[in-house]
Amino acid sequence: QVQLVESGGGLVQAGGSLRLSCAASGSIFRIGAMAWYRQAPGKQREWVATITSGGSTNYLDSVKGRFAISRDNAKNTVYLQINSLKPEDTAVYYCKFVITTWSGASYDSWGQGTQVTVSS
Repeated sequence: QVQLVESGGGLVQAGGSLRLSCAASGSIFRIGAMAWYRQAPGKQREWVATITSGGSTNYLDSVKGRFAISRDNAKNTVYLQINSLKPEDTAVYYCKFVITTWSGASYDSWGQGTQVTVSS
């Protein structure tokens, strides 16, 4: 079974930066799109950014110009560089990979989440 392990969260002042990482391990034939989501306390989980297998990216409007998603296929890893942090960015951040197995089945695999807290 594929496991996604996230790291890089923490407490930072408004205007600061963080770099989140998410690495997959296990039986993988191919990783398709990689994405980041976040969930603030009492709120629904929302999509933040996606990077396709070809490297094209899409972002939530409120994070454009501040967040950058990237991937390292050799390491089965996705990153989220977060700059100019705002208190509204405070949330648990989750990575999601589209996994294709050797049998041809595809499914979404989720990380455990990493806490990002931004103080004002």
